[in-house]
Amino acid sequence: MTWTRILQPWQWSRWWRWLVALTLAPVLVVVAVAVAYGTAGGWYGVNVMLRRGASTWVDVSPDDARLSPGIRLSLAGQRTPDPAEPVRWRQVAAGLDVAELPVRVGGRPVDALLLNRIDPAHYRFRVLNRPAGDRDVGGWMAATRASLVVNGSYYAHDGTPDTPVISDGRRLGPTSYQATHGAFVVGGPSDPGGARLVDLAGLDWRRVTDGASQAMVSYPMLLGADGHARTNGEDERWLANRSFLGQDRAGRIIVGTTRDAYFSLPSLAAFLPRAGLDLRLALNLDGGPVACQKVSAGGYRRDFCGRYEMAVHSGHLQLLRPLVDYRGWALPMALVAVPR
Repeated sequence: MTWTRILQPWQWSRWWRWLVALTLAPVLVVVAVAVAYGTAGGWYGVNVMLRRGASTWVDVSPDDARLSPGIRLSLAGQRTPDPAEPVRWRQVAAGLDVAELPVRVGGRPVDALLLNRIDPAHYRFRVLNRPAGDRDVGGWMAATRASLVVNGSYYAHDGTPDTPVISDGRRLGPTSYQATHGAFVVGGPSDPGGARLVDLAGLDWRRVTDGASQAMVSYPMLLGADGHARTNGEDERWLANRSFLGQDRAGRIIVGTTRDAYFSLPSLAAFLPRAGLDLRLALNLDGGPVACQKVSAGGYRRDFCGRYEMAVHSGHLQLLRPLVDYRGWALPMALVAVPR
């Protein structure tokens, strides 16, 4: 009995489809890698494609089921949270306190701030860039032995810094840049071992960062030296998971990430001075799915990455959605805190 008599015509068709699929699969992978390399910024695009898949903007309505309840509430115009409850700090290591501050509207939970309070006397900060995009928040923690990792400022399509940065004494990012918001600065002639936020209003960022071992320019200023935010002109419908830096009146650095995407930048700026954090300054970092934070200290663990970013493009309300599910976003820019 021959194989042609054993296999019926439908079976031949099925085997043929499998053969074509197996033959084309490597070709499609090579094409995808080539497209990612050519259009999405070199190896950063390749790693994002292979490790996490691509993302795309999709049209949504304000009551779309894919949006969280907090997002839908914000889009409906309810952008003023209830007064914040007292922050319940918990010390997990010398110089490192953590807290989670609920955000409620009409008594209903809509978001939360994942908070860390760090004493620079106990921790040294590093601003790091890895354009390949092959590290997520956990990868950065493993590579640096940090107790805390949070995403940094903005980056370009090839994974390089989009704002001026000093990383371990090396200047990165654009050399010609108009900075009118703020910077995070470590070291320098005035404070060799300290870490601080600086309001850049009326200042030259080059002079502010001269001699610094680490620095990172970002925007917008959520709380400036004059007690006001500089978020004018930001669309209230731009909602995203947010990460931010603050400095309290005792000089400690506050690192925060929102659990959901209830806040626009103006509404977050309005909430922070009322959040009981005793903030002197606050500076926004990059946001959306890249808003990631990981903490590991004294038996305490926190591991979080954002899910949401919304914007209005050409008059359309759109949500950033992954084409395939992902565990965590690539972080070309990271800020880490390492025990001294």
